[in-house]
Amino acid sequence: MALKFTTSYIEDSVDLLQYYKKLAERAMDQVTDEQLYATLDGEMNSIAIVVKHIAGNMRSRWTDFLTTDGEKPDRARDTEFVNPPATREALLQVWEDGWSRVFRALEPLSDSDLGRTVTIRGEAHSVMQAINRQMAHYANHVGQIVMLAKHFAHDRWQSLTVPRNRSTVTPAILSPVLFRGNR
Repeated sequence: MALKFTTSYIEDSVDLLQYYKKLAERAMDQVTDEQLYATLDGEMNSIAIVVKHIAGNMRSRWTDFLTTDGEKPDRARDTEFVNPPATREALLQVWEDGWSRVFRALEPLSDSDLGRTVTIRGEAHSVMQAINRQMAHYANHVGQIVMLAKHFAHDRWQSLTVPRNRSTVTPAILSPVLFRGNR
């Protein structure tokens, strides 16, 4: 992800979420249709199940984001972990629907909305807290998708970031400005 300087939390959040979406898509592109549904063991979720869960979460959290509880009464979370859509195309439709809800909810916001109150499971959150909560949740699941895809693609895997043994440290990368707040 190319760094684009911004002082807008909303703009930065949207950019980062778009990055996570693209990362997962690039990983899913590298596996076969069968591998989307494969698991490593009986307790593990497949890529398809993770996608179904993320999409269900997105539908619940981002539909009427500012005005209704983020845990919708019609959400049946446990069903997100069984019976994923049967084809890659159907799975990607669910994926796109979830992400479109995220971006439709976030893009009209401005940083002045960050202090507004929203609820998730009856608990008050600032808009910023709600965004942070979901960003962490989605990053975790995108990591699962990437790990599973990398495992299944194995020797066909094309790196999504910096390929192994190809990183070069330059003085600009070591700039203390990049490490502010990380000490």
